[in-house]
Amino acid sequence: MSWQTPSTLCRSLSESMPIRRLPPETVNRIAAGEVVERPASAVKELVENALDAGTTRIEVQIEGGGLTRILVADDGHGIAPDQLELAIERHATSKLEPDDAGDVDLLRISTLGFRGEALPSIGSVARLTLTSRPMAGGDAHALRVEGGRVTPPGPAAFPGPHGTRVEVRDLFYATPARLKFMKSERAEAMAIAEELRRQAMAHEAVTFALDVEGRSVLRLPAEHPGDEGRLRRLAAILGRDFEANALLVDHTRDEVRLSGYAGLPTYSRGNGQHQYLFVNGRPVKDRLLQGALRGAYADFLARDRHPAAVLFLEVDPLKVDVNVHPAKSEVRFRDAALVRGLIVGGLRHSLAAAGHRASTTVADQALTGFTPHTGIGPAPASAAPSATGWSGWDAWAAPATQTAQIIPGLHDRSARVEPEPLAARHSPLATPGEADPMDLPLGVARGQLHGTYIVAQTRDGLVLVDQHAAHERLVYERMKAQMAEGGVTRQALLVPEVVELDPAEAERVTDRAGELAELGLVVEPFGAGAVLVREVPALLGRVDAAGLVRDIADDLSEHGAALALKERLGEVCGTMACHGSVRAGRVLSAPEMNALLRQMEATPHSGQCNHGRPTYVELKLADLEKLFGRR
Repeated sequence: MSWQTPSTLCRSLSESMPIRRLPPETVNRIAAGEVVERPASAVKELVENALDAGTTRIEVQIEGGGLTRILVADDGHGIAPDQLELAIERHATSKLEPDDAGDVDLLRISTLGFRGEALPSIGSVARLTLTSRPMAGGDAHALRVEGGRVTPPGPAAFPGPHGTRVEVRDLFYATPARLKFMKSERAEAMAIAEELRRQAMAHEAVTFALDVEGRSVLRLPAEHPGDEGRLRRLAAILGRDFEANALLVDHTRDEVRLSGYAGLPTYSRGNGQHQYLFVNGRPVKDRLLQGALRGAYADFLARDRHPAAVLFLEVDPLKVDVNVHPAKSEVRFRDAALVRGLIVGGLRHSLAAAGHRASTTVADQALTGFTPHTGIGPAPASAAPSATGWSGWDAWAAPATQTAQIIPGLHDRSARVEPEPLAARHSPLATPGEADPMDLPLGVARGQLHGTYIVAQTRDGLVLVDQHAAHERLVYERMKAQMAEGGVTRQALLVPEVVELDPAEAERVTDRAGELAELGLVVEPFGAGAVLVREVPALLGRVDAAGLVRDIADDLSEHGAALALKERLGEVCGTMACHGSVRAGRVLSAPEMNALLRQMEATPHSGQCNHGRPTYVELKLADLEKLFGRR
């Protein structure tokens, strides 16, 4: 037989073989490949069915990583005996109702499931037993499906007053080739547990339980609906550290609501696995939402750090399309720019409300770095502390050239927390009738270590401040505020630059010319498929105008917003703030150190530098007592 190219082979087959309808069993197995990718996919579909049925408790049992056995039991409204056979038919569902004309509106979907594919898809590749007792009354009945073959329903035992139990055995036995692509039993079990946790986050009023090989792995009791109950549920899943370092998010714009909890920037992660996004209670993985989350933290985290967040979007079903993929994990928004703007703006508002707050894990990490000593080691080469290494109140001898310098912005009065200009005082102690600075959040400066770290005392602990990182954030926030208030200073090009674009891209850019001008970029149309750049932001210095415009065109095409220019301006502000801030090694006077502390208390986001690192570490007195074995 001579070798044939794929196109030649397909053409020859089409000429010799007639078109046939596939058997229903084969159709269901093809569909199962899209809906049921692995055991966790089957659990997801069955759990969503239970939630749509109004359950208050979901129990899941698995064996062999879900390949040997899966049981999902709920106490929902159940299925009537005469509808059991219809429930396992392809595209049969109780979640979509036709209108008076007999049409079904696929744009107004308010349930998690609606395609009517889960049960028939699972039944076509496994041995499925569906047992249910309806809430309306009557006996329980069971129906069995093996590889697509249905056994008529009959009476069966049922442990509860009403609900449904779905047992799946030997998943993919009818498609053994699929088994070769499964991971280890442990990995599949972990995927199922993660899927159940994700569903539990969005439904705090429902009890969830998971048993693996007969062992209890997950127990999540029902919580009271609302923010407090949701946070307790998230703490049970993500840990108490998330509860202690999460910020409440609740913002609405044009009838789209964003709620949930977002972690402080200093409570970041090395990957994005602690990011959970939901749309109308449905867990999704959407590039738009993930990009918006990353953009909201762009000013606070380095590129290799990722925020921890659990966010819920509530959108009118008419404004979001959930019928994009059979697995229902992808969505499309009618107004993507609105959704992105809400996420970025809402998260930044919540982060700003946190003020100078840093995560509690910073102190824990600091304590683990201390090494207790029970003996006295050899004396250092120089026992006397140097003037640049330590500054104390009793012997403060800063060089005259340094004490004469004034740090820009540090002597500005902080009206938010200071009843009087504390920065002007030369004594850290309060005089009669004045507020004691020890009662302020960051306390009063007691000294300086190695010309880099400020030591401050609070009423109940100790604060260590990285003076360069802290002042860098203060300068950065001041620059951003000035840019927002007065606009961006523009610099005219001696020779305007023509940028060639796709006609559609050029039109998108020129349509946003007003918005771009506010950011310092002045463009105008220049024939078909080109724009003329006349002015650029002065803050950028020498800039590749063509590259900048092309990046903006890409942003407009993907997100409907000119993000590249904003992000570049933000990066430049950060770079300038780094170079314009107090450097490490600079000896500060007492008023300068206290002024820095007061400005930190009054400046949003001052708990972390522009790269996401903490600017201060707070140790409570109890932490110090534990460190020295006093408690």
